[in-house]
Amino acid sequence: MIGEGRDRVDGRPKVTGQARYAAENNLDHLVHAVVVMSTIPAGTIKAIDTAAAKKVPGVLTVMSHLNAPKLNFPGSAGGGRNETGGPTRSPSGGGAAPGGPPAGNYAEPKLIPFQSNAVHYTGQQIAVVVADTLEHATHAASLVKVTYDAATPRTDMQALRAEAIVKPPGPQSQPFTKGDPQAAFASAPVKLDQVYRTPYQHHNMLEAHSLVAAWDGEQLTLHDSAQNIFATRQTLSRAFEVPLQNVRVLSPYVGGAFGAKGSAWPHVFIGVMAARAVKRPVKLWLPRRQLFFTNGHRPETEQRVALGATQEGKLVSIIHDCICQGNAVNDYNERSTRPTRTLYATPNMYAVHKVVELNVSSGTYMRAPGENPGGFALESALDELAWKLNVDPVELRLINHADVNPSDGKPWSSKSLKECYARAAERFGWANRKREPRSMRDGRTLIGYGMATATYPAHRAPASAKGVLNADGTVVISSGSHEMGCGTATIMAQVAADALGIPASRVQFLYGDTTLPTAPISAGSMTASSVGAAVHEVALALKKRMAESSERPLEVRVDSKPEESAQQYSMHAFGAHFAEVGVDQDLGIVRVRRMVSAFAAGKVLNAKTARSQYLGGIVQGISAALMEQTHFDKRPSIASFTNVNFGEYLVPVNADIRNLDILFVEENDPYINPIGAKGIGEIGIVGVMPAIANAVYHATGKRIRDLPITIEKLL
Repeated sequence: MIGEGRDRVDGRPKVTGQARYAAENNLDHLVHAVVVMSTIPAGTIKAIDTAAAKKVPGVLTVMSHLNAPKLNFPGSAGGGRNETGGPTRSPSGGGAAPGGPPAGNYAEPKLIPFQSNAVHYTGQQIAVVVADTLEHATHAASLVKVTYDAATPRTDMQALRAEAIVKPPGPQSQPFTKGDPQAAFASAPVKLDQVYRTPYQHHNMLEAHSLVAAWDGEQLTLHDSAQNIFATRQTLSRAFEVPLQNVRVLSPYVGGAFGAKGSAWPHVFIGVMAARAVKRPVKLWLPRRQLFFTNGHRPETEQRVALGATQEGKLVSIIHDCICQGNAVNDYNERSTRPTRTLYATPNMYAVHKVVELNVSSGTYMRAPGENPGGFALESALDELAWKLNVDPVELRLINHADVNPSDGKPWSSKSLKECYARAAERFGWANRKREPRSMRDGRTLIGYGMATATYPAHRAPASAKGVLNADGTVVISSGSHEMGCGTATIMAQVAADALGIPASRVQFLYGDTTLPTAPISAGSMTASSVGAAVHEVALALKKRMAESSERPLEVRVDSKPEESAQQYSMHAFGAHFAEVGVDQDLGIVRVRRMVSAFAAGKVLNAKTARSQYLGGIVQGISAALMEQTHFDKRPSIASFTNVNFGEYLVPVNADIRNLDILFVEENDPYINPIGAKGIGEIGIVGVMPAIANAVYHATGKRIRDLPITIEKLL
């Protein structure tokens, strides 16, 4: 069954309306919560007038820091800080819940609501109204009057770049140095030193962040749109001081996440807090406008890339210095220098990513965090160097191909990047490219070819799974993973069926519930590798039990984790994008006419869902290259995102996406996991932005180093 292009098992329920998302759990006696947001970026709340709101028919309560319970967090016990500023940690310090998966950064609450009167950014959730209907709650929330003692906000990252700091503290965040990069750059025969910028971007998944929370005594049931249910359970257990087994989180269907649903954002605490206060199930659904302020975004970045090379194109020094937007209540850092530490061989390297703390809402992981904006800077710089050297961009990358990991010297578990270059270039017709800028035309349209490399780490985390053989010969495999539209439920059934030697139609995969065996966050492109390994192992264990026993039914459980021997290798997926753009010579309008992309990511588990994942990443990359930008008004009196709707925050429509050609370069990787598969959810987007920017330069002779590539930048 492995590799077969099967339809998704969740497809029919979704298109027929049978799939029930978090906000569709309309429990008996359900009431509605609507959040009130701060209108200033910095300062303190002086007073909150709720009198008018409380007079609205159906209002049950209005909660804020004035009457909300104090939640149990390290900061509240003197071990750290929460809303008063500074880092917060997951309840076990970033480790694991007993018997659970690693919590990691995703489990860190970004801002604990209603614990103080401090305001850190415009749009901060500072109060909530609970009422019998959504209309009553919405109207009452509009009547809540807040007065502030405003402070002068920090709004301009470029102006404050000298104050950039390393966050969070720890070895992964420290600058990386190899050799003497500064001296090597200074003495290099050929030098390139440029600054590249990427803007704020928001996830804007189809399903908004939403939940239904219900208490039964000290038992909490949370229906949440989430990609990390076990960490959410752990966080809420600690916050509300109830045993871990008293908290159940369910998330069987997630309408997109892209990283934004990996954290317990303030609205989760607010919904649970409100349900406990009114002793009724509470539905909290965040309108699109609020999502632009309260649930994360990709921070803006400014990246200096300096490359030193020989006349033949051999890199002698790479310097990559990145700063991104952060704030005082969040440790998130867009680690944009990670691809630089992976892709190209050089004896001298310096890479660092820092944060400038602003009064702007918290950034978070967004599809290929770090690799996507970092890839834009690095791969644009490589293209610029190729033009400077008069070397073909593909040839320059082959000259500097890293046969081992440049950072630690470890061998690759598998690497087929050269084959990705070759196959994609041949399919694309790269050899037909005229080398001079503005030398290719189609009538009034300037034609440009560009390419870039893609890479993403191949992560694997501990995961557990249970297998049950029923009397009728069907098999149920379960693990508390997530289905966010990636095809997880489908490929897990295929993996189990392949190990058992039965049709996939005989296997059911259960997921999205903390009563099931523990699974890690569905992020970092690790689900197929982590949960897939557990499913494979439990299926083999069940098959062995079947051979040894005549009992019906049978049940087995396994706890899967990476082999220690795997630490000897560096594990990454790789790929190559080739893009053709057309640029209107008079109007500067850019169209991506076609793309050919080749990926090497171990064994393909399902050709159909794999192609879909790659396509989704590429489309999102096209969007980021040409359209997506959340505008931030830096004036201290405003300090707010301004295009907080789909009328002004642009994403592609069908007519914007032309011919996308995907090539699979299959690999045999015996070290990554028992099924030989690397994650592919994120690598598709990495490298798309620079491939398009490089093609635009070839078409126009104008280098755009500040995304997105818009008409005014080309005129």
